[in-house]
Amino acid sequence: MVSVRDTHFYQSALNAPDKWVTTFGLSKQDQSNLFENYNKVSELCDSEQQIIALQLGCEMVEILVTLNMDMDTLNAALIFPLLAQDVLSTEKVDELWPKRIAKLAKGAMEMEGIRALQSRGNKQNAESQVDNLRHMLLAMVEDVRAVVIKLAERICYLRQVKIADEDTKVKLAHEISTIYAPLANRLGIGQLKWELEDLSFRYLQAETYKNIAKQLDEKRIDRENYIQDFVETVKSSLAEMNIEGTAYGRPKHIYSIYRKMQKKDLQFDELYDVRAVRVVVEKLQDCYAALGAIHTKWRHIPREFDDYIANPKPNGYQSIHTVVLGDSGKPVEVQIRTQQMHEDSEMGVAAHWKYKEGSAGGKSASNYEEKIAWLRKLLAWQEDMTDGDDLVEEIRSQVFNDRVYVFTPKGEVIDLPAGSTPLDFAYYIHSLIGHRCIGAKVANHIVPFTYQLKTGDQIEILTQKEPNPSRDWLNPQLGYINAPRARHKVATWFRKQDRDKNIIAGRELLEVELVKIDLKLTDITPAITRFNVGTTDDIYAGIGNGDLRLNQLVHFLDGFYHQQTLEQQDAAALLELQNRKIQMTPKNTGKDIIIDGVGNLMHNIARCCQPVPGEGIVGYITQGRGISIHRKNCEQLADLEEAHPERIINANWGDSQSSGYTLTLRLIADDRNGLLKDITTVLSNEKVNLLGVNSQTNTKTLTATIDLSLEVQNNKEINKLLVKLKQLKDVSDARRL
Repeated sequence: MVSVRDTHFYQSALNAPDKWVTTFGLSKQDQSNLFENYNKVSELCDSEQQIIALQLGCEMVEILVTLNMDMDTLNAALIFPLLAQDVLSTEKVDELWPKRIAKLAKGAMEMEGIRALQSRGNKQNAESQVDNLRHMLLAMVEDVRAVVIKLAERICYLRQVKIADEDTKVKLAHEISTIYAPLANRLGIGQLKWELEDLSFRYLQAETYKNIAKQLDEKRIDRENYIQDFVETVKSSLAEMNIEGTAYGRPKHIYSIYRKMQKKDLQFDELYDVRAVRVVVEKLQDCYAALGAIHTKWRHIPREFDDYIANPKPNGYQSIHTVVLGDSGKPVEVQIRTQQMHEDSEMGVAAHWKYKEGSAGGKSASNYEEKIAWLRKLLAWQEDMTDGDDLVEEIRSQVFNDRVYVFTPKGEVIDLPAGSTPLDFAYYIHSLIGHRCIGAKVANHIVPFTYQLKTGDQIEILTQKEPNPSRDWLNPQLGYINAPRARHKVATWFRKQDRDKNIIAGRELLEVELVKIDLKLTDITPAITRFNVGTTDDIYAGIGNGDLRLNQLVHFLDGFYHQQTLEQQDAAALLELQNRKIQMTPKNTGKDIIIDGVGNLMHNIARCCQPVPGEGIVGYITQGRGISIHRKNCEQLADLEEAHPERIINANWGDSQSSGYTLTLRLIADDRNGLLKDITTVLSNEKVNLLGVNSQTNTKTLTATIDLSLEVQNNKEINKLLVKLKQLKDVSDARRL
């Protein structure tokens, strides 16, 4: 048989909530509590969207009741969909519900951090998304019930999207099979894990799902009759040995069947565990007694035996698995476990996380050992996420691999960068604790300041009355501090202590440099605004302690007081152009142009159009000067072709072009100061060799015509340069001559 969840009653909750709360087998007090909370939530729901959110909350309650979750969890589950869909604000939740319930509902909201990185490629929000994931992890450790609420909500959405479009179903199923199903597995919540996996598998591989379901259903009656006979025989054997327990046919999960077929490369008919029986006994020793009874009755297959009681799975799962050959030689898989092991398998952490309203629930919530166990499960969760997409890699690298999660003596979780030390921890808690730190204990053992913290460490900081940090802490080679935040706090403390000395030292250093540029200390006032400080003493102190670079300050003051005028800048640019003006001609190798398939014919670049690599070219056979190479759209070539068409010859650029080609660009621009400086800046940035410049100004129109003789490599370089030049202020045209 295939596992399915029992009938859902949440549809009737809207019409008869008083009857709905009685379907869960709760105590009278708990029924009254849930009914009262339902009424409070329903009063806030007027629109259709809000009523749908309420119905979702009711469905989540039904799922959580099967896990024996406490009343705070059930009430928070009713609130959560309204909070997630912005029907309720966090402020309103704090106002209307007790703090413990409001905190739990908001903790479930933190689980949305998992989905923050679904928008792969959006680097703008990467930092905030990773921060959301860390908050999510801390919320998980703080109260694991928030995780269970989120898992229940994902199941509800998986059910709802069966009528949605294909893309929506596949996207949600991929997210859940990649993230949430492994999480449920790590927390040992078998009830939720199987439903998450089966529903996701149904959407991701619909045809395979249907084929397996069909094969399970084809011989269902015969298989159930066979299992019933097998179960009766097991029960008789247990009774004969005075073992208290029961046996029943175990439901099969389609995804587990598919996974086993893939893992062992088997066909459906070759599987051993299509017929499955579970035996549940009272005591641990009865597990092995029952195993002996079953192996005595039927022959077992040794390679299919696993003892997960002696060697539990990483998520805590315990059970004995064996496969025996029943009547007619048909294989039957048998699982043997105690009732406690069964509850742990189905409910996982939820089976242990018991709360009582108004009692010592807070102490249980902050229990250090329990939180360590949850944290280890959550950190191991990343190993189960085998999908290699960007989302999973981001989670692994930025949330788990480069962080450590440690505990205060009270059990509070602290998130620090990997490689952090006890001093990093102390300064994270408070600056004064760091300044007064004289030692540290990890798990009640003294550790050196250079000890690198590990996830799960519980740290106690030893302090003295007066702050007394050491300058050695700032030395990165010694390894006392690795977190930038802690290093900054130590450096700030010493800066405050040594301010007077730094002011004197900074003033002396600055005065020496100002003399070189003919300035005095009284001239530094403009730097106060530029460097965002309060007084000139702050400038001196910044230089003295190294926060402010001396050469940067001097450069600013020199530019402020000695800045060239635009006319001076143009004159300097023109002088530079004249100094760089060198007459050059292309150095043709004879192999850079292929003429009618031959690369060594004598040729030269036509001066009229100056073609460069990347442009279409044609050759013209001259008298005594070899072949002249023109652009195809050259006007002079058109005249030559009309007069002597027999001299036109095909030409193409070869693989080995010359080191450079000369051409002339003409710029038309409004005449202004600073234009030549802007042009030379563009040429410098584009690394274009300037051979010469000629500028003429029309005094009537106030326009300048500037011809630039350049050496370029190809047509792409010319086009890019023209775009840059046309973007200059006041330039109206830039083109080749």
